[in-house]
Amino acid sequence: MPWKVKGRSISYEPWYGSYASMMQRCYNQNAANYHLYGGRGIKVCDEWHNVETFEKWALENGYEKGLTLDRIDPNGDYTPENCRWATSKQQANNRRNTVYVTIDGVTKTLSEWADFAGISRSTMSDRYFCKGIRGVMLLHRTEDTKFKTGYNRYGDSKHYDDYAPTIIPASEEAE
Repeated sequence: MPWKVKGRSISYEPWYGSYASMMQRCYNQNAANYHLYGGRGIKVCDEWHNVETFEKWALENGYEKGLTLDRIDPNGDYTPENCRWATSKQQANNRRNTVYVTIDGVTKTLSEWADFAGISRSTMSDRYFCKGIRGVMLLHRTEDTKFKTGYNRYGDSKHYDDYAPTIIPASEEAE
């Protein structure tokens, strides 16, 4: 049976699934993922315990079908200041176990660097976690580098930068 507020079946609203899941994760000890949320002390702010207040926030803050509720600080509570509507890709880049890599002063997640370099996420992870590759060498295309030996296609270390992509800091891209 749908949940009604002031005669309206609110449980059919497209954002309601995010609301119900948030409450379950934080307060239902039988929920499969409770230990990752409520079990770690993550709470929902008092004002969002009123579903109409959450609905107002959701509609005023960019809710669109297909977006999910994301906490900006993955260790923080569900509050208007710490939440946003995000794509699944944005959420994947905002996890507690997300790895950030800085190359030439620019910090991005492994996934963002993979997109930047045109390399699959699995290849980037393999290079970072399994092969121990760091820095600009993470961004080289496979035809430019022989990773098993640790040298580029010239077979020596002096040509490492010959095929390194140019990294433009975000502040300079707009110019």
